[in-house]
Amino acid sequence: MIDSPLLYLLSIAAIAALFGIAERHTKTSRYFTYLPAVVLIYAAAMIAAQAGVWQRSEAIDSVYRIAKNNLLPAMLFLMLLQLDMGRFVRLGRSMLIAYAAATLSIAAAFIVVFALFGFSGGEVSMFAALCGSWMGGTANMLAVGSAMDVDETMMGYALAVDAVCYTFWVMLLLAVVRFAPHFGRWSGAVRSEEVAGGIGCACTIGPKRYWLLLGISLAVALVSQYAAEHLGGLGAATWMVLIATFAGVAASFTPLSRLNGSNELASTMLLLLVALIGSRAEFAEPGSIPLYIAAGFAILAVHAAVLVAAAKVFRLDLFSIAVASLANIGGVASAPILAAAYDRALIGVAVLMAVVGYLAGTFGGLAVGYVLKMTGS
Repeated sequence: MIDSPLLYLLSIAAIAALFGIAERHTKTSRYFTYLPAVVLIYAAAMIAAQAGVWQRSEAIDSVYRIAKNNLLPAMLFLMLLQLDMGRFVRLGRSMLIAYAAATLSIAAAFIVVFALFGFSGGEVSMFAALCGSWMGGTANMLAVGSAMDVDETMMGYALAVDAVCYTFWVMLLLAVVRFAPHFGRWSGAVRSEEVAGGIGCACTIGPKRYWLLLGISLAVALVSQYAAEHLGGLGAATWMVLIATFAGVAASFTPLSRLNGSNELASTMLLLLVALIGSRAEFAEPGSIPLYIAAGFAILAVHAAVLVAAAKVFRLDLFSIAVASLANIGGVASAPILAAAYDRALIGVAVLMAVVGYLAGTFGGLAVGYVLKMTGS
């Protein structure tokens, strides 16, 4: 049993590194297409915790809090450095409407399904965190979950629902690609390729600046924590997330956004955070997972119905609504894969939408969470 805080952190890093490296390795990466590394990292850390690998002590608890409170705002800041609102607004009418319809339909679906299933106030934070993920990504899930004080076990339920529903959704959207011409004739759409072609991403140019980015992001983490402790109303965790988010958005308009390496560094922090949270989880009532998964599929059904209706009203093609949907639910990891199935020249469109989700996911997840809190009380 590990009782040293340093060995605890090293073991957490080892778990994150094992699956993180495997996900990027050419020989094993295909196995992570439908089951992301974050899910496996969480599961491995949780199993290790249940097996008693780490001893719960005041010293380890303190290290856990310090690591989590510093990594989370630093990760949010780095992910938002990639934001390019100028290019995003130039995507064109069809893509912007599709993205707005996808995001708003997800929010509405969470609220409707939460009420229909009769969930209680104790499950609000879990569904708010899941909503953050389905509007942005796992980073937003952790941000919203932290702001709404979701415990490690409920975060595990959210990750389980995310993994199952996400896998189904990716396979479904890839399967319907061949029906794009028929869908376009039904909706009377104008081809998105003619509107959004040529959009690209130039966020990986030049030498990597890991140490500079690490220093800046940790400084943002320090400032956000200090400021959050002196602000009232929303709670320190919520303020910390919001301050780091605003800092990232502001920095995306500066030369800092052109520093290469922010994506890799933020992804590393994300894997470490997931391993940390998994190391504290306890699945006391795993029988609830099927109900939560059923709710997840119901949310996807409502989301799909609204998107199809929007496509008919606004004459959108299948590419627009499908990529907008997966940019929200799948993020940067999978939206470009779907875009490439239509046309490799459109991969940049998917990347831009997914990166904007890093911003929308935090605010959208928090907004839905507060609505659910009112309906679930």
